[in-house]
Amino acid sequence: MAPGPLSSRVADLCAEVGNRLGGAAQAQVIDVRRRLGEPLRVAIAGRLKSGKSTLVNALIGRRVAPTEVGECTRIVTQFRYGTSDRVDVVKRNGARVSLPLDEAGMIPQRLGVARHEVAYVDVTLTSDHLRDLTVVDTPGLSSANTAVSDQARRFLFTEAPIDDDLDSDSAGALSGAEAIIYVFTQSVREDDVQALEAFRSVSARLSSNPINSLGLFNKVDKLAGGGQDPWPIVAPLAGDQSKVLRRVVSDVVPVVGLLAETTEAGRLTAADCEALRQLAALPQGERTVLLASVDLFTTRDCGITREARERLLRLLDLYGISFAIAQLVDKPTLATGELVRMLFQASGFPRLRQTLDHAFRWRTDAIKAGWALSSLEKIASHAERPHDRELLRDAIERVLQQPESHRLRLLEVAQLVTTGAVDLPDQMEGELTRLALSNDPGWILNLPQADRDQMVRAALDAATRWRAYAVAGASPSQSRVALVAHRGFYLLSQRIRGGQAHAR
Repeated sequence: MAPGPLSSRVADLCAEVGNRLGGAAQAQVIDVRRRLGEPLRVAIAGRLKSGKSTLVNALIGRRVAPTEVGECTRIVTQFRYGTSDRVDVVKRNGARVSLPLDEAGMIPQRLGVARHEVAYVDVTLTSDHLRDLTVVDTPGLSSANTAVSDQARRFLFTEAPIDDDLDSDSAGALSGAEAIIYVFTQSVREDDVQALEAFRSVSARLSSNPINSLGLFNKVDKLAGGGQDPWPIVAPLAGDQSKVLRRVVSDVVPVVGLLAETTEAGRLTAADCEALRQLAALPQGERTVLLASVDLFTTRDCGITREARERLLRLLDLYGISFAIAQLVDKPTLATGELVRMLFQASGFPRLRQTLDHAFRWRTDAIKAGWALSSLEKIASHAERPHDRELLRDAIERVLQQPESHRLRLLEVAQLVTTGAVDLPDQMEGELTRLALSNDPGWILNLPQADRDQMVRAALDAATRWRAYAVAGASPSQSRVALVAHRGFYLLSQRIRGGQAHAR
């Protein structure tokens, strides 16, 4: 993936100073430059049995991550794009042990390496879903212990590039995740919030905050019994959870992870669809009894083998089966591909894909540039030679003084506001967040149909308004945020006047 303008500028900085540094600092800066050209890295976090691995498989588009608790579900696993399928167990000393996928095309449950020797598992797959996104599956947090594990901490956050216990190869792979998806089920509990706070407390400057974190409300089909439609219940619950998690995630997206995995990974076969058609052809009363419970569905005689019904439960559960049967009753000639598409829509996963595109991918350039500058600052603070420290800090300052880099400051102050560290009126908070997160002047200014002159005036009015707020009535912390917003709107007016409007 080609770096964006901000990432390119930071990459140029790394190239400029890298060869002039010595020792570990040089290798670390080279690694930062390499990471800038890689896809956005998103970590999947959550408690045990929240369905993280099922959602990882849906994101990948293949059923590769084991969903049953086992050896490899307790280890950080990275999924990235490659020209061939490959599983490498990366040891703490940097050595790699290569394994084939098992007969089902999944990561083997037995890794063949003692757990205490494993740093992480590196999986490359020929999945187009991974061309622009690297997915990191983290060990589940238990309900009794929401602390981030040492292993997840080493992998996800930016202590890793400067960890003296890691060789350069491992340090390169164990640098930070740039965004986090937190998976939960049923209702948000206090320790879910604590877990997200724990991730944030050890993350890099722009890694874990509401701007770059997303909540996934999984297994929403369990909210309604007997395969009933859960979505009328889901909307108000998700809204309530969004309010609870407002300061730790940008949005809460409800999903049926099992349906998403089954449809995205292409697991539903023609034989499965034929079994569903046979079930749809049964009398309504018989269908009602069958779908009343899992036990009745698997044990009651209905002309479809028990094995076929058990497989349908593994793929769709009662809600998915009920939904599919309802579609086939309504339209008996429905094509298999169309049925799969409808099941995919019913999973809620299309909204997740859209949210990821809106919340993370189009923002990748600024996220990665901010992560890289944060990493360079940390490298500078740990550099052994004073010359290296000064060289890095001077180069960072030059980048930050350029007008294009003001967006990084906007992201930082937006983080302060969205996390509640600095309080602003709701309307101003929304305006600042739009300014920090978009390149689209019409969306930022809430003027989608305005012409250039109208948007220039609106941007200058906003700059004046934020300036007035900064000097009259604002606290010192609010004033600092307001001055950053003031300059951001002024720069926006200049960009619009120059005809450089960009889409989000």
